[in-house]
Amino acid sequence: MCTLTHFTHPQASPPAMLHHPELSIQDPGPPRFQVILAGNAFFHIKETSTGHVRGFRGDHNEACALARSLESRV
Repeated sequence: MCTLTHFTHPQASPPAMLHHPELSIQDPGPPRFQVILAGNAFFHIKETSTGHVRGFRGDHNEACALARSLESRV
């Protein structure tokens, strides 16, 4: 299951010289979409707040790409 946690929490912080108070990155919060296995090589992209399925794909990588795309929309 792809929960996008590897995109929401950086592994290491950048060097101190790159920190600028006006350009700081805020914590994005928990992921809004989850990729759920829904059958044999079939994945649903579920919105975590409502539980509704917002899309589906037959390939896990494509499902994760769709979840990231939906996540980036406002």
